[in-house]
Amino acid sequence: MKRIVRLSAVSTLAFIFISAVSLQSFTLAQTAADKSAKIDQLMTEYFKQGTFNGSVLVAERGHVIFKKGYGLADMEWEIPNAADTKFRLGSITKQFTATLILQLVEQGKIKLDARMTDYLTDYRKDTGDRVTIHHLLTHTSGIPSYTGLPEFFKDVSRNPYAVADFVKKYCSNDLSFEPGSKFAYNNSGYFLLGAIIEKVTGKTYEQALKENILDPLGMKDTGYDRHETILKKRAEGYEKSPRGIVNAPYLDMGLPYAAGSLYSTVEDLFLWDQALYADKVISAQSKALMFKPNLNNYGYGWIMNTQTVGSKSINVIGHGGGINGFNTLITRLTDDRHLIVLLNNTGRSSLGEMSREITNILYDQPFNLPKKAE
Repeated sequence: MKRIVRLSAVSTLAFIFISAVSLQSFTLAQTAADKSAKIDQLMTEYFKQGTFNGSVLVAERGHVIFKKGYGLADMEWEIPNAADTKFRLGSITKQFTATLILQLVEQGKIKLDARMTDYLTDYRKDTGDRVTIHHLLTHTSGIPSYTGLPEFFKDVSRNPYAVADFVKKYCSNDLSFEPGSKFAYNNSGYFLLGAIIEKVTGKTYEQALKENILDPLGMKDTGYDRHETILKKRAEGYEKSPRGIVNAPYLDMGLPYAAGSLYSTVEDLFLWDQALYADKVISAQSKALMFKPNLNNYGYGWIMNTQTVGSKSINVIGHGGGINGFNTLITRLTDDRHLIVLLNNTGRSSLGEMSREITNILYDQPFNLPKKAE
């Protein structure tokens, strides 16, 4: 008789435990559904006001709670945006370039404090001998950014160049300041890092990226964008103008190169985010260097900040991108493993504002819908 009672007690305890777990799971699911509805309400309003046209993904504690496309990937054929639509990333590319460099550091093939001329031996020595790999990674090299050169977009951006030729013509100007003394956001620095990757590996930047990051992580919808490639589910790029939405100007994608030539989806960028919590692509030591704030809180391809949410201050690691017809933002709220990815294909938009409001939703704080333009 005692044995029967004991089994019954065990069964009761098991039932209570399972019920508690089920109730907790149900509550979490309900909470996630509520947050998802609020995110949709927010982004729908931005879409209605013409300030967002693209795809969104939000993850909470490493689990996707929301992903959706708004508006059209191709306005001429009326093809809608979706979670698997491919967008040009612009400067989000830089974090992938930085990762390739850190992999080569781990392999002993590059030193962060080495001079860039140790690898690009044909580069002008009077300036190149003063610039280190660290300077290039942190936008502190003093080399002028080619995208800031007068008439660059008007006269140069449509023309194809070999990497070495572009380096010589547009990434080799006199220094604007002493390396390491100032921060100045610089696409030339990351173009030069791509050239260094090619020199050290003997492979193209595209090959090195695919073999060392994209394939190992299963990022099948991410790659180096080329105009001539037939790429399924690629979004077209548009710009806002006084006449309304127009096609974005053509840009030869060999020019953004290692500073901005990748395309991806919100789903693939979730895979990327999750990989960075493990040691899948670089070691914990390398990640500490990548996410260490330098001048202007810039690490290696990432910007480190804090955001006040309610009475709480949270750590934010992110980066934006802007390239003809596209505006992008990846925001990692690393204290709680939250993620916000916003990919837009109608030029510049207030993605930072959208990300902050989604952050409020994730932390159960009041959020503001965008004010209607008067």
